[in-house]
Amino acid sequence: MGDFNAKIGTEKVDDIVGKHGLGIRNERGEKLIEWCQTNNTIVGNTWFQQPPRRKWTWKSTGDETRNQIDYMMIS
Repeated sequence: MGDFNAKIGTEKVDDIVGKHGLGIRNERGEKLIEWCQTNNTIVGNTWFQQPPRRKWTWKSTGDETRNQIDYMMIS
């Protein structure tokens, strides 16, 4: 599927993205959501409440920025 470097964020989208993401959605996140809509797929790990420390999958040098960029796609 490839590496989208997408940030989905916390805004729920229909039955595709839940409200338990992390951060703010970026343009690549929008493209990933469009792909999910086209392929009848959901972003599974945005549907379950977790502490923020369990959500991030990337952090910057110096630990200033943390992003959730790995997602489970479920059809």
